[in-house]
Amino acid sequence: MKKITKETYINWYRDMLFWRKFEDKLAAVYIQQKVRGFLHLYNGQEAVLAGSLHAMELGKDKMITAYRNHVQPIGMGVDPKAVMAELYGKVTGTSKGMGGSMHIFSKEKGFYGGHGIVGGQIPLGAGIAFGDKYAGNDGVTLTYFGDGAARQGSLHEAFNMAMLWKLPVVFIVENNGYAMGTSVERTANHTDIWKLGLGYEMPCGPVDGMNPIKVAEAVDEAIQRARRGDGPTFLEMKTYRYRGHSMSDAQHYRTKDEVAEYKKIDPITQVLDVIKDKKYASQEEIDTIDKEVKALVKECEEFAESSAFPEISQLYDVVYEQEDYPFIKR
Repeated sequence: MKKITKETYINWYRDMLFWRKFEDKLAAVYIQQKVRGFLHLYNGQEAVLAGSLHAMELGKDKMITAYRNHVQPIGMGVDPKAVMAELYGKVTGTSKGMGGSMHIFSKEKGFYGGHGIVGGQIPLGAGIAFGDKYAGNDGVTLTYFGDGAARQGSLHEAFNMAMLWKLPVVFIVENNGYAMGTSVERTANHTDIWKLGLGYEMPCGPVDGMNPIKVAEAVDEAIQRARRGDGPTFLEMKTYRYRGHSMSDAQHYRTKDEVAEYKKIDPITQVLDVIKDKKYASQEEIDTIDKEVKALVKECEEFAESSAFPEISQLYDVVYEQEDYPFIKR
């Protein structure tokens, strides 16, 4: 695994803080109805992404996830201004405003969504990995899903084929405790989701998803196994979301005390504590990072606000070819 250095911690702090503040801004503009539809925020789960990215080879490895998908493409190298514009439904967005919150996408950066169908991305991730194996590439696909999606039948089909064909895929369940408002304890007679891999003799195990180091170590081992041709791994990231399932979630299923307990192990705070304890940065340098993050979020907001909505004719651009349907007026 790539060495975890002073620079790693500084970058983790900067990135995770930006992701958190980026989504805090989304929550604010959602209330103002500038972002429409659903909005599922990642607050609290940032260590899963930060640790995973440290283990990945960007430009070679790929990522696919569910609808809690705003900060992952940013981590993969997508311009955050384009991500926010997409959420605003603007033409400068990653999909020209046609995808919205749940369908961020960037083939160029190896990010394949953003999927609104619960568990729909699990077999797709295995399929992307099959494509790499078929083409003779040594890329690995990280396939993320939530604890609710782990109950879908498509998971078992994908696991079976991935093991049979030794596909270069890492399956990662982000277990934040609740499938919408239903606790893990109420969805199955077992709470150790990682044990689903045992039925397929797939290497599997639990990971502290609030600690980017633990995530990086586990994901690196899984990626190296896949790159060697030894097939998939199934990891259960034990994590937590600080906000509701979506912006319309009243969160009656959990107490404020429960959320407060998990905030004591906030991944951003954990990384910042290490930076301070090891004197990796002075308070002045930390304050500078905070200001830079705030300025970048504002830049993203201003870009989205000032961008134009797509023309109505764009609806036809993604469905029809003009030469096939000359009767369509643009």
